[in-house]
Amino acid sequence: MHLLRIALVLMMIMSSAQAEIVLRDDTGATLRLPKAAARIVSLAPHATENLFAAGAGERVIGVVEYSDFPAAAKRIAKVGDHAHPDFESILALKPDLVIVWQSGNAAGIVKRLETLGLPVYQTRPDRLEDIPANIEKLGRLAGSEAISSRAGAAFRQRLAALNKQYSARPPVKVFYQTWHQPLLTVGDSQIISEVIRLCGGENIFAGLRAKAPSVSIEAVLAANPEVIVASGMGYDTPIGLEDWKKWQQMQAVARGNLFHIPADLMQRPTPRLLDGAEQLCRHLESARNKRPAR
Repeated sequence: MHLLRIALVLMMIMSSAQAEIVLRDDTGATLRLPKAAARIVSLAPHATENLFAAGAGERVIGVVEYSDFPAAAKRIAKVGDHAHPDFESILALKPDLVIVWQSGNAAGIVKRLETLGLPVYQTRPDRLEDIPANIEKLGRLAGSEAISSRAGAAFRQRLAALNKQYSARPPVKVFYQTWHQPLLTVGDSQIISEVIRLCGGENIFAGLRAKAPSVSIEAVLAANPEVIVASGMGYDTPIGLEDWKKWQQMQAVARGNLFHIPADLMQRPTPRLLDGAEQLCRHLESARNKRPAR
């Protein structure tokens, strides 16, 4: 009887893997695959990371530069970078699915892939709730739905816990710096703005529509944020964060609220974004605790 159950489960798995998959991507386009993808090329680091989270890591045969998480992703063949993929290398890998980043891979890249006859699925996780949905869809495409469903549920549970703990805390005015020259920040449509709100913060440039607007030092000083958070390349303290110390009249400087969060934990829409969110929430709570007694 036990062997019969095992046989039935295996048959169900095999049947699922062979069944046609029809799925709308994040642009609304419909993708049809005759069966679960077994040879996947990812043209965005976040897509690579989410494929692994979805249980499809072993099916990924090609990635772009900076696809460095998890560690296994570093050993996968490189096919250029997200802006300049090597189409010959992609074709040589004979993929049955290419995952692209709708806002990071140019429309011409997508068109070229489709012209080459390659099935393309476009991702665009712009909001926190899009991340678990993206992982679940990737799992469906790769035939690893059981793993991707668990990953999606775990993300939502963790997100809900952070929201319950921090979103109603007293507001903190935040300036988030993504680069120092030019001085770049995040507008309201950027997912980092949502993370700031999750932690009970207020993005001082939430009124800007652009995802990555350039701002002036004068505008930051005028807004007088209580916290400055910066991210840069890698895990080292980003260039430019310490430069704010010359502006002693600003609340963030006067109260010692200059913080660093690694870019990969805040700028990639993957499960690790909640690691960055936890760090941000703790920093904002630290700032609240530094407020002078009334």
